[in-house]
Amino acid sequence: MTAARRRTASVVVNLVLAAIGLVFLAPLLWLLTAAFDADAPLAARPPRELTLDNFARVLTWDVSLGPVLNGLLMCGGAALVAVSAAVLCAYPLSRYQLRFRRPFLYAVLFASGLPMTAVMVPVYSMFVRLHLIDSMAGTALFLAATSLPIAIWMTKNFMDGVPIALEEAAWVDGASGMQALRRIVLPLVLPGLSVVAIFTFITAWGNFYVPFVLLLDPAKQPASVGVYTFFGQGGLIAYGELAAYSLVYTAPVVLLYLLVSRTLGGAFALSGAIK
Repeated sequence: MTAARRRTASVVVNLVLAAIGLVFLAPLLWLLTAAFDADAPLAARPPRELTLDNFARVLTWDVSLGPVLNGLLMCGGAALVAVSAAVLCAYPLSRYQLRFRRPFLYAVLFASGLPMTAVMVPVYSMFVRLHLIDSMAGTALFLAATSLPIAIWMTKNFMDGVPIALEEAAWVDGASGMQALRRIVLPLVLPGLSVVAIFTFITAWGNFYVPFVLLLDPAKQPASVGVYTFFGQGGLIAYGELAAYSLVYTAPVVLLYLLVSRTLGGAFALSGAIK
């Protein structure tokens, strides 16, 4: 391609990407404008009168603070369980030549594609038999189980990038398999595990269907279910309060991402690992 054609192609690509970016930014623009608008409509517009009344109405324990705390407990517990189980499952899949490794990985991949609505009826029946209905711990375990297949695949890929020579050197020094995993592999794949944890947390944080079905007490429901309360009878919606609640609901995920990305740097550090 000539220089002129490359410039033209670059301009076209940038325009297409800018258009796609505007499509995704439009809902965020509405949230920012409607949250501070005293009479927020459905369409995005500059606030006619800036106000914090919408935040004052939603920043109460029953409306947002309690559900956000419930969501942090459930989603944080689900992420912790999923990452721990994924590490223990992905390590032998990454390091050992197991006879049924490929069929097992395909089964895990198939499990990740099952629609949630197809499994909720048997899951609800199982929860009734185990007396786990309306249990935050049981709901957190199920949220972890739904994210476990993709967590295993992601963790295995991260562990595949760690040279096995590092573990062999630890074995020569007398380390056991679990000691090599804990002291050699895990510190090196910690950024990757943070990605798995964030992915699991965000997936559980945005899940409306599971806690809505399994949790009956409104005091135990997370913030993802709390959005439903802003859609009143007859189609009446408090758009300003809904936008303010959405910003509060989004804040923990954004803060978690910024904290992890700043702390871990998002990159693996294998330099000097042999030493």
